[in-house]
Amino acid sequence: MILTLFKSTRLTWAAKNVHMYLLAITYAYVYQISFNPLKVIEGLILVSVLWGALYSLNDLTDLEIDRNDRNKRNRAFVQQPIDNKIVLIFIVFLIFSVFAISLATLNPLFTIIMLLMVINQLLYTLPPIRLKDTFLAPLNSTATNNFLRVASCSILLSNILLVPISVYLLMFVVGMGTYMMYKEKKKLMHGVSVVSCILMAYILLMGDMNIMQFLIIIVPPFLATIPLYLSNFFAQDQLIKQADFLYHKVVFIFYIVCIIVLLFY
Repeated sequence: MILTLFKSTRLTWAAKNVHMYLLAITYAYVYQISFNPLKVIEGLILVSVLWGALYSLNDLTDLEIDRNDRNKRNRAFVQQPIDNKIVLIFIVFLIFSVFAISLATLNPLFTIIMLLMVINQLLYTLPPIRLKDTFLAPLNSTATNNFLRVASCSILLSNILLVPISVYLLMFVVGMGTYMMYKEKKKLMHGVSVVSCILMAYILLMGDMNIMQFLIIIVPPFLATIPLYLSNFFAQDQLIKQADFLYHKVVFIFYIVCIIVLLFY
């Protein structure tokens, strides 16, 4: 049961948090801003644990849907059912612990950002609103969460505007694109891809991101996303698994190493 509960937190999906934190850290490195690296690591751990709890909640609310989805039949609660009350106690415990530690040790604005993450995910997941079943899903899911992840780290490093607004917007649009690839919304996906390329060109021309940041932040996830894009046209199951492995494992490890290097060397 304990192993199933921890599996439901999708630990490797912390790659999304690590990615956005590395993005913010590169700006602190470029601008030579002094900060406490241990606070940043603490924030990253808290955000990752929080999202683990929110993923568990998502799996609990989507249990019946996941049973009939060939790509989600390996989710924890599908493979090993657990009493809903126990799952809810686990989720509440994680969320309460995260907020208690954050309030006691970190900037209050960081806690507010985490609260917004929770609110956003509850609106996305739970009825009667359940935005994941509406046309607003691409805006509410990965897109908004990318924005909030970057903001949470920026606050710990300096201030929320450490990362340029144009880069926040890029991460928002890229999040929409990734969601649409996963959900096979081909027409919208192509439109969002064009907007992403225009935004990226603008950011590089305006100097809002340098070549080093581009190579570290943009290129690895782009390469990992290629199989996800191709899965919209053929070999869906196999290519989705490849994309998941590349981003949530290979790129994840690469970004962890990058964060350690930037924080301590």
